[in-house]
Amino acid sequence: MKQLMWLVLFLVINFSALGIGSYLMNNGPTSGWYLTLNKAPWTPPGWVFGVAWTTIMICFSIYLSYLVDIKETNTFWILFIIQFILNVSWNYIFFNQHAIGFALVVIISLTVLVGYYLFSFLSDMTFKSLLIAPYFIWLLIATSLNAYSYLKN
Repeated sequence: MKQLMWLVLFLVINFSALGIGSYLMNNGPTSGWYLTLNKAPWTPPGWVFGVAWTTIMICFSIYLSYLVDIKETNTFWILFIIQFILNVSWNYIFFNQHAIGFALVVIISLTVLVGYYLFSFLSDMTFKSLLIAPYFIWLLIATSLNAYSYLKN
C-alpha cells in the first residue's frame, strides 16, 4: 500500500513537470523560431516526444516509488527536486528564451543527474534500474539534438 502511495505521488509530480514544461515553452515545437532552426537529421517526428515523455515519466515514477523505500533521505529529495527543476526549466530556456547554449548546460546537468540515479543505485535497485534507463537514453538523444542546434545555429 505504501509503495502505491509513492507511485501515485511521483506520477502526479512527474506529469505535473511535463505540464509545467509544456506551458513554459510558449508554442515550442510549433513556433516559427523552432521551425526555422537547423535541427539534427536524427530529430524524431513531433509525436515521438509525447510518447517518449509519457513512457519515461511512468517508468521513472515506478523507479522512484521503489527507490524512495530504500534511500529516502534528504539527499534523495534534494536530487529529485533538482531533477524536477532542470527538467522543467529546460523547456523554458530552450523554447521560450531561445538560449540554446544555456539549455545545453541544463540538459547535460540533467543527464548527469539521471545517470547518477541509474549507476549509483544499480546495486540496490538491480533489475528495477531498467525503469530509469529510458529516461537516461532519451536524455542522451535530447542532449545530442540540443548540441547540434547549438553548433549549427
